[in-house]
Amino acid sequence: MYLIRQGEKTMINGIKPVVGNTTKTQKVNGKNGLSFDEAMDNLLVKIQENYDKWYSGTDYESKKMNLSLKPGRKFIKVVHDNSVWGFVAKVDGVHKGVPMLKGDILKAATWSQPAKHSRGSIFDSEMHKSFSWTGPNYL
Repeated sequence: MYLIRQGEKTMINGIKPVVGNTTKTQKVNGKNGLSFDEAMDNLLVKIQENYDKWYSGTDYESKKMNLSLKPGRKFIKVVHDNSVWGFVAKVDGVHKGVPMLKGDILKAATWSQPAKHSRGSIFDSEMHKSFSWTGPNYL
């Protein structure tokens, strides 16, 4: 319950609520000059390239992977057909006691939860070494 005094919000006990932005997002470019959206697009392209490279060793014709993104509160879930490829951190923070940075790639622990440790970053120029088309690499 709030009392309004001279245009300010204060609680009944007289304490003014502190309103802060807990999920700060970067509006500037990342480490390699890409924005978050560009880096995510690059991730999807690199996953498809890795799949095409793997598929070229077979006698069959390569096909396009059905990748989709499902945004959540802290992570973006990358889904391939009906399975989770992995997760990408949307914000800086802590996950299961381990610090994470925006853009970190995490392996899926379950359908709705990423594993504890980061496997790489979408802003890293060598990010394609931290995953294959089947998902982020094991540690």
